[in-house]
Amino acid sequence: MLRDEDEDSLEKCTERRRRRIEMRRLASTSEDGTTPPVSESHVESSSCVAKRKRIRTAETEGSPEACLPVSSEDNEESEAVNKPLTGHSLGEPTFGTMSVAGRSREMEDAIAACTSLCRPEINGRRPVHFFGVYDGHGGSHVAELCRERMHVFLERELMRVDHTDSSENGDSSSSGNSGEPELQRQGGVEEKWRRVLKRSFELMDEAALSKCACGGVGFDCGCHLMEVALGGSTAVVAVLTSENIVVANCGDSRAILCRGGRAVPLSFDHKPDRPDELARIEAAGGRVIFVNGARVEGILAMSRAIGDKYLKPVVTSEPEITFTKREPEDECLILASDGLWDVLSSELACEVACECLQEGSPPTLVNDRSQIDEGNGALYPTRSILAAALLTRLALGRRSSDNISVIVVDLKRSRR
Repeated sequence: MLRDEDEDSLEKCTERRRRRIEMRRLASTSEDGTTPPVSESHVESSSCVAKRKRIRTAETEGSPEACLPVSSEDNEESEAVNKPLTGHSLGEPTFGTMSVAGRSREMEDAIAACTSLCRPEINGRRPVHFFGVYDGHGGSHVAELCRERMHVFLERELMRVDHTDSSENGDSSSSGNSGEPELQRQGGVEEKWRRVLKRSFELMDEAALSKCACGGVGFDCGCHLMEVALGGSTAVVAVLTSENIVVANCGDSRAILCRGGRAVPLSFDHKPDRPDELARIEAAGGRVIFVNGARVEGILAMSRAIGDKYLKPVVTSEPEITFTKREPEDECLILASDGLWDVLSSELACEVACECLQEGSPPTLVNDRSQIDEGNGALYPTRSILAAALLTRLALGRRSSDNISVIVVDLKRSRR
């Protein structure tokens, strides 16, 4: 009788060990970017992991199923649950995220990662991927609202735009330069992207200005007006296609591209003392007052933001937009709030991230017994998450006093 119980216990231990090994294989992306075959036990286990980590898809209407608004609680799962993309040879980008309160009392940052957001005609019915970092001020409600709605507005606007070669692209029949029509066509496409992104930011700003932190719309909730009027958020958004990286920025969060070991800026911080921003503020009737740094009306340390009702129109929500053609030497894309950039240069962040993403670097951040869940095994971070985590820890070590939110997108690897 005891021997039968021992054999039964041994079989259970063997089964638990097998499941741990399978979960480690499932959580890791192989070197060639492929994912191991998924069995029924894989699906069952990953479902449990998703529930345990509370990975939430956006609940707003029209949100894509693959959109993952990521919080500090679930950032380590961003790659493990990334849905495979069908029907496109490049697959979905591999990415890692980290978002922590740091030394700040409150968490006012928010991040969102939406792979395969939609397949708009402007991109030839090929998928576009969305990444956004939002740094709130005067409370977290505007940043959280951006996390829930910005990609929804963008998807809606993208699906309304066609890709027809209209007169704006030009026939240029009178020109002897055969390359000119193609340049004009590309210029027309970029102009459409600009209109879509500007309209999305405009809609986001209108939503932020009409919704209170308590959830009430139209300020009929009875809350003090100051709770809404001084609330706002930065927004740096990257839209990734197979050919281009389109970045829209409003505020002092930042996006950089690591290309051949060099940091290429894809956005430029909107600081009140930036010469062109200072001129714009003064032209709008505002002032820049130096109180612990340059501030709009002595209040806001950035010159553009979503929200901030009482500082309109001096503080605008209109984004600056950059287009960057993807190249073979592109290594990764980094989006982060100023909690990182206040203490790390773009060059150092690029160097650290590229080192983490190299083939020879270990794909795990930690490997100790405290990280192991006996039921399903340890879900160790992959290289992208390692890069995001290391950048965050480096900023904390350099005494960053703000919230820190980081997204690292690996441009060399993708999920198929």
